[in-house]
Amino acid sequence: MARTSSDIAFKARAANEALARPKPRLDLFKFVPFRLNRLAAEVSSALSVEYQERHGLDIPAWRVIATLGFRNDACSAQYIAQCTRTHKSTISRAVTTLLSDGLIERVENAADRREFRLQLTRKGRALYEELFPQLLRREDEILACLSAQERKQLSALLGKIEQSLDLIQTSEEADAKQAY
Repeated sequence: MARTSSDIAFKARAANEALARPKPRLDLFKFVPFRLNRLAAEVSSALSVEYQERHGLDIPAWRVIATLGFRNDACSAQYIAQCTRTHKSTISRAVTTLLSDGLIERVENAADRREFRLQLTRKGRALYEELFPQLLRREDEILACLSAQERKQLSALLGKIEQSLDLIQTSEEADAKQAY
C-alpha cells in the first residue's frame, strides 16, 4: 500500500504529540519502598531516644542487645546482622563496644568449638529488661494514630509482605530452619 503525504503527516503529528505528552515519573511519596524506608528510619530514630540519651547506645548496639534479649540461646554476630539487616561490619563494631562495656559476652559454640556465640551478661539483661517496656510504650505512642483494628491490619499486611519476600517472621521459625 502506498503512503500518502497525509499518512506521513498524520504519523509525524502523532509522534510529536507523544513526545510532547509528559512522561510518567516516579512519585517517591507514593512509592512503597521509599515510604517504608522513610517510616523505618523515623520510627527507629524516635525509639533511639530511649536508649541513646539514657544509656549511650547507638542503633546498632541496641539491635544487638534487642536480638540477644528476645532469644533464649546465644547466637552469632552473623545471625544478628542477617536478622536485623544491618551490615556485618556495623554489627561487629557494636559487638566490640558492648563486649568492652560488659553488656554482652562470648560463649563457646558446643557444636563448633572454633565459633563463639554471643549472649547478654547480667548487666546486659538488666538493661534489656529496663528498656523494652519503655520501647513498647514509645511504640504505642507512635501507633496511637491507629485504632486497634488498624494495628491488627497493619501487622497482618506487613506479615504478608514479609512472607512474599520469604523473610523469617519469628525466632522459632529461625531456630527451626537453623536460619541466619
